[in-house]
Amino acid sequence: MRCPIHPVLAGIAAVLSFSATLAQEPAENAYLLRPERVFDGREIHDGWVVAVHLDRIVGVGPQDRVEAPGKARTIELPGMTLMPGLIEGHAHLFLHPYDETTWNDQVLRESQAYRVVRATRHARATLEAGFTTVRDLGTEGAGYADAGLKRAIDEGIVPGPRLLISSKAIVATGAYGPKGFAPSVDPPLGAEPADAGELVRVVRDQIGHGADFIKVYADYRWGPGGEARPTFSLAELELIVATARSSGRPTVAHAATAEGMRRATLAGVETIEHGDGGTPAVFALMAERGVALCPTIAAGEAVLGYRGWIKGSGETPDRVIQKKASLDAARAAGVTICMGGDAGVFDHGDNGWEMELMVEYGMTPIDVLRAATRINAELFHLDDRVGSIEPGLLADLVAVEGNPAEDISDVRAVRFVMKGGEIVFTDP
Repeated sequence: MRCPIHPVLAGIAAVLSFSATLAQEPAENAYLLRPERVFDGREIHDGWVVAVHLDRIVGVGPQDRVEAPGKARTIELPGMTLMPGLIEGHAHLFLHPYDETTWNDQVLRESQAYRVVRATRHARATLEAGFTTVRDLGTEGAGYADAGLKRAIDEGIVPGPRLLISSKAIVATGAYGPKGFAPSVDPPLGAEPADAGELVRVVRDQIGHGADFIKVYADYRWGPGGEARPTFSLAELELIVATARSSGRPTVAHAATAEGMRRATLAGVETIEHGDGGTPAVFALMAERGVALCPTIAAGEAVLGYRGWIKGSGETPDRVIQKKASLDAARAAGVTICMGGDAGVFDHGDNGWEMELMVEYGMTPIDVLRAATRINAELFHLDDRVGSIEPGLLADLVAVEGNPAEDISDVRAVRFVMKGGEIVFTDP
């Protein structure tokens, strides 16, 4: 009598047989991937193949010029485009959509243990969407929990993308939420407040707890009428940047006002997040100083949707008009555009929405693909490891149905994800 196959073993067998031709007994982590086309981080190449051995790419190009590793398993990816693992430039794994639970209630009512469990699920959804690297821009009240999640992913305890973390983020005293409580109530905040005399200690403390970079709020909604106004002075921002830089870490800035963006740029931050109020003069300064813009279009549209906006009906909201104008101005000035949607405000795993919106707002599909791969890798100092398909880099690869260089929505049709030479997701 035959013994039934255990479901786990059956699942493993299904993964290994995914569109594969077993010409011989395969070597461990040795593959020849044969898609219809390859996007290498720069251009589309029809008929190319990619060879992988252990955790690295060892060959890429026309099949007659690529030598497969010994005993490599050939994986056929018909009709698909093989790309570098996508890089999410702005996410909050410890948040979930605000129409499920408001930001205030996530910070005040959800325990850290609960938020870690949710973040673990978010990490997996992001990886299965083809994003093998994520820059997380703050735990929003969950302290240094991102360092623990990063370690668990790196050690293979839970599946997820490679993480770059900023942990708490830094805000000026009085300039962050939750707000609206009696003076006798001191609620936990979504970031760490610090001012001139404390900035060096706070930056160093965050670095000591594992931050890969420092995030600072250069402005916030704390004006007399609740409007966004600059927070830190130029001198304070320069001190933050210099302290982080001495440890080899970059600083990035949340900034939505022209003055906040100007100060952050002069202080030496590497990316500006959001940038809604940027002017041609500010964008010219950013281009001159090599500061990139991460526009986070999807977050803005998500929030408008939660407030009742139905896209395509009625008048276009001012916020959308302003965002399109700011992105146009940034591109006209020659500012490098980062791909990052502020996932967490909307569903994790729906990261491709930002890429679709970047095209809708005027960018070409191929430029958006470059932003989500090679350009983000360069901006985040990872281009010696990920972001392109070339020999020697880590084998972070994703295959999608169709050709996203022609229709960017094809980035959603993920069929195969490899991270560091390991197949982590297939959808035959």
